[in-house]
Amino acid sequence: MFESRGFNLFMAFVCHQLLIAAFYFQYVEGMEPCPLCIFQRVAVFSLGVWFLLHGLHKPLAGSRWHKLYNIGGLITTMVGAGIAGRHAYLQNLPADEVPACGPSLDYLVDMLPFMDVLDVVLKGSGECAKVSWDLLGLSMPAWLLLFFVATMLLLTWRLFRNFKPNRRIFG
Repeated sequence: MFESRGFNLFMAFVCHQLLIAAFYFQYVEGMEPCPLCIFQRVAVFSLGVWFLLHGLHKPLAGSRWHKLYNIGGLITTMVGAGIAGRHAYLQNLPADEVPACGPSLDYLVDMLPFMDVLDVVLKGSGECAKVSWDLLGLSMPAWLLLFFVATMLLLTWRLFRNFKPNRRIFG
């Protein structure tokens, strides 16, 4: 079931819905995304593309393409989980340890080389530490962290479920 075309397309749809929810909160509720939020959106979008390509291509289980799609999705979920984890960490810092607010992402992209932008954004800023919405006591980055970790576990299982180690050690 978790290898089917329908499941991959469903997961692409879930990623689509996560992005729709993010844009709803931005444009309807007026919640401006911080730089880490934008990076998380990019990770969700990338993961959705991996699932969409896997669903449309539908390679045979165990084939080179099947492994490629699962490894690509796995790398994407690791990056997304890292960003969401950093964001959730910043939101749970005591008030006196929260970093100062920094410049906007647009300004950073205009003024700094890409690797410096990544460094500044991943360090976080005060605007990233503000919790403006929660559900059941978890903020948006915490929910995304759970999503990325669950998806990471699923993709790892899909990648290694047919793994057969070589039983012959000697000879």
